[in-house]
Amino acid sequence: MTTCLKLATTKIGDLLLRDKITQDKDGNTITDINLVIPNYQRPYKWTAKNAIQLLDDIVDAKNENKETYRVGTLILHQEEKSTYSIVDGQQRTITFSLLLKALCDDSISFLEQPLANNPYNTRNIPNNFRALERRANNIKDGRDRGELLDYIKNNCELIVVITKNISEAFQFFDSQNARGKKLYPHDLLKAYHLREMKDLDVAETEKVVKGWEDLDQKELSALFSDYLYRVKEWTKGNKAWELTEHNIHKFKGITRQDNFPYAQFYKGAFAYADTVNHSAMPIVSGIRNLRPFQLDTPIVAGKPFFDYAKHYFEILQDIQNNDKYEGYFINDNKIVKTLDLRTYKNGVGNRITRLLFDTAILLYVDRFCPERPAKIDLEMLDQFVVFAFVWAYSLRAQYYNVGWLSAQNYIMGNDVTNSFNMYKIITEADSPISLLSALSDRVNPLPIGYIVAKKDNLDEQDEDGIYQNYLHYFKTNKFVECENEN
Repeated sequence: MTTCLKLATTKIGDLLLRDKITQDKDGNTITDINLVIPNYQRPYKWTAKNAIQLLDDIVDAKNENKETYRVGTLILHQEEKSTYSIVDGQQRTITFSLLLKALCDDSISFLEQPLANNPYNTRNIPNNFRALERRANNIKDGRDRGELLDYIKNNCELIVVITKNISEAFQFFDSQNARGKKLYPHDLLKAYHLREMKDLDVAETEKVVKGWEDLDQKELSALFSDYLYRVKEWTKGNKAWELTEHNIHKFKGITRQDNFPYAQFYKGAFAYADTVNHSAMPIVSGIRNLRPFQLDTPIVAGKPFFDYAKHYFEILQDIQNNDKYEGYFINDNKIVKTLDLRTYKNGVGNRITRLLFDTAILLYVDRFCPERPAKIDLEMLDQFVVFAFVWAYSLRAQYYNVGWLSAQNYIMGNDVTNSFNMYKIITEADSPISLLSALSDRVNPLPIGYIVAKKDNLDEQDEDGIYQNYLHYFKTNKFVECENEN
């Protein structure tokens, strides 16, 4: 395969003040550089702390008399003769522009382009400039200030990678970040699926990326790493440890080039659901929208991936929000009220147990609950929540310390009461009734002697009527077996 990559180095002053790249590998200068931030780029998330740290690192390099201070890699996609879109290196490039602006009065054309109107850009750019300007103004000696400016312009260098092929730019971005500073896996997935959207028009691509960036990125990372990845593994009977760049292929899905029968089936199912949902059929016929996703099936690459992420992000938020009037699935649930107490949210063991509970509900909702559940759907869900709770918290009740090893062994099936793979049972059931029937046989009362958790004050309530010990619900749902019972 031929490569379109061009390697170069540039001084910061050449790039941002003189709109050129200092030299390519043959020693030639690249002129007329119009550096732009494309619509698909993530917001500017560097804070004043990051910006000041960069300045301090430069000052240290200058004081150590480093002739050249390499400050990172800039990956550019050459779209037209003089238009170069930043694929990677936006955060650092904006910060260097703000630093130069704080130290001198020269015009910086890069800063004159419009940026996406989002909270990160509107807050961080002015905040960081003011922080850098304050630091610059604290340099009282004009000579010292001039020497620092000269060092930034002429001694700070970027390695530049240029390509006319956007797919190649993202591939290089992926490989660089996999070998260097670790990125969140969902960031790498974003880059991969953007490549699969190359036939989409700019406006649609911008809309998709904005929808992704509007989601809380920390929660989005947790969605993939803690929930979706683990559900995918557990439903297959595998242990699930950590989502990394080495196993994100599980979320890369079926591409347009994949024409195997199984791929055609899933692409056809997605296309059918998408067509129905965007037609008048659901309204005219009264049928519900068709969900084009299932947690235990492959993803269709490209735009459907972003729809998939948003879909499960919203379902998980609904499940984890026990407000009486918000959401469709978990509302004013008494068991969840107790589990939401601070005492059951602190500690590794409590967080692992709650994750098992939430992922079981997520998988159930995904498989059996329509987008707008009817009364019968919610009644079935409430029955399942009791089984999911007893299953997950049987682990917590029988162990002094719960870690990932004990949790994984519990899911795989060991000698502890109620140890079995809940996720496989859910995916193998063909209806809520058959699932609840199966769980009636599998979920057993805990012998009182097996419980190491605190067993006193099971009926204690706070002023809001919330029971303070989760074992209260083992007792009221007949899942505690006393020693004198036969």
